[in-house]
Amino acid sequence: MTSTKISETIEDYLSIMLVLERDHEPIVGARLAELIGVSAPTVTNTLKRMARDGYITMDEKSGTHLTAKGLEAAKSVMRRHMLTEWLLVPMLGWSKTHSQAHSMEHAVSAELEAALNNDLENPSVCPHGNPLPGFEHVVAEWQPLLSFAVGSVITIRRIHELAEQNADLLAFLETKQVMPGRTAVITENIPFNQTITLEINHQPVILGYSVAQYIYATPHILPEAV
Repeated sequence: MTSTKISETIEDYLSIMLVLERDHEPIVGARLAELIGVSAPTVTNTLKRMARDGYITMDEKSGTHLTAKGLEAAKSVMRRHMLTEWLLVPMLGWSKTHSQAHSMEHAVSAELEAALNNDLENPSVCPHGNPLPGFEHVVAEWQPLLSFAVGSVITIRRIHELAEQNADLLAFLETKQVMPGRTAVITENIPFNQTITLEINHQPVILGYSVAQYIYATPHILPEAV
């Protein structure tokens, strides 16, 4: 039996729902409208179609959740997207891959997905540090910038998927080298104006809390002296 092709719109909803459920954030219409950039009535109609087709359940008490069918489809979309990002990085650079991969992911076949995964040697995270489905444990110990004290030396590990959707933000972060693998020092944290300052390559980078909450890091470990 041939599987039914999922529309690009439904795949977009599925990938965002996967992130929200993974992060234990409720799936609500207003949040989806904000993230996808559509009206509330549009979200409502789309969710009704998704429930009809068995991708989600909707209940006034328990809320909206992916079904087993929806979860598998969402994981497929996410894998295709992240593998495509790795394919594009050498050609486009780090900050432009998300938007381009978003345009291409829907056309990636299962055969191409498998070939990419094999050629890339089964990556556990995307270029922005977010986990491919099945590798959530890899990022489990990584912490948001705001959890580190002033003076901490850290290694940046991840820019959360929800921040990836802001192309201007990704371009800014790339310019300032706020990227996975970079070492930084937290030099200042000012709660009253909600800013945190990093030093990367001897250059200060000031971030608002609204951005910093989506950037994850680990304590920097110095190499052992020989």
